[in-house]
Amino acid sequence: MKISVFGSGAWGIAIGILLHGNGHEVTLRSSHDDVTRLLRDTRSNPHLKDIIIPEGIRIAETLDEATAGAEIAVIATSSVALREIAVKLAEKLAPECVIVCVSKGIERDTAMLFSEVLRGAFGEERKLVSLSGPTHAEEVARKIPTACVAASRDRDAAELVQDVFMNEDFRVYTSDDVVGVELGAALKNVIALGAGACDGLGYGDNTIATLATRGLTEIAHLVIALGGRRETVAGLAGLGDLIVTCTSRHSRNRRAGVLIGQGATVEDAMREVGAVVEGYYAAQAAHLLAARAGVDMPICEETYRVLYEGKAPRAAISYLMTRTKRSETETNFV
Repeated sequence: MKISVFGSGAWGIAIGILLHGNGHEVTLRSSHDDVTRLLRDTRSNPHLKDIIIPEGIRIAETLDEATAGAEIAVIATSSVALREIAVKLAEKLAPECVIVCVSKGIERDTAMLFSEVLRGAFGEERKLVSLSGPTHAEEVARKIPTACVAASRDRDAAELVQDVFMNEDFRVYTSDDVVGVELGAALKNVIALGAGACDGLGYGDNTIATLATRGLTEIAHLVIALGGRRETVAGLAGLGDLIVTCTSRHSRNRRAGVLIGQGATVEDAMREVGAVVEGYYAAQAAHLLAARAGVDMPICEETYRVLYEGKAPRAAISYLMTRTKRSETETNFV
C-alpha cells in the first residue's frame, strides 16, 4: 500500500521503517524545512540514534508530494501540531484514505481526544484508527518484540491497520473502545511524570508502584465516566503503556519528572529533555476533563499543581499519603 507518515520525530521514523519493512511504499513528511533537509541529507534523526532511514523511504519536500495517492495517512505529530496538520490534510487526502493516529495525548486547550479533533477536521464518515500501546520508538525501530492495539469504531479499518502494521516483531490487537485507548495513552504520561518525580525525590520502588497502581485506577474512573471500558485500561493501551512509561529509560515524561523531583523548574526540565513532554499538556487536559465529569483524580490533580501552580513535589506526595481513608475497591468517582 502507499502510506504517508506525517511527523518525522523518532516515532514517525520508527513507524515508517516498520511499514517499509512490511513491503509498503512509505513517504515521510516533516512540516519543518530544516528537518526535511536533515532527513534527506543524513537519513537519520538525532532523537533516534544509530538508526538509518532506508533509502526506499521517500522524504517528501512538499505536502502535495506526501499526500498524492496516499491510501493510508499516519499522523505522528506532537499534540500541539495535530490540529494544524489535520486541517491541512483534510484538504489534500482522498476521501477513501484511512487516517491512523499514532500520536498520544489530549489537545491542551480544548481537552478533546485526538479522534475528536480528527473527526472535526475530516468529517464523521472518515475511517479513523488510533494505534497505541507500550511502543517506544527506539525499540520498535530496532525490531524488539512489541504489541499494541488498533482502536476504531469501524471494525474493517481496525483490521486493515492490523494487517498492514503487523509482523513477527510487531503484534497488533483490535478494539472498538477508542475512548479507553486514547485516554489510557494520554493519561499514563501524567502518571509517569509523577513517578519520575518520586524517583528524583529519592523515594523507592514501593512509592512508584503505589503511584502507578492508583494512577491506573484514576484513569479507569475517567475512562468509564466518558463512555470507555474498564478492561481497556487493563490492556496494552492502559496498563501496558503505563508500565513502560513509568519505568523506561526511553520515557521523556519520566525523565522530566526525575528532573523536577531533583529540584529543576518545570521549564528547565522540559528544556533538558529536549523534546515534547506530552504529560505536561495532558495534565492540564486531565484537570479539565476530571472537573467536567465530576471524577476525583488526586494523583493527576497533584501533578497538575506541581506543573502549573508551582507546588513542591514532596508536598504533593505528602498530601496524597494523608488523604481521607478509603477502600481500595471503591467505585464511586467522587
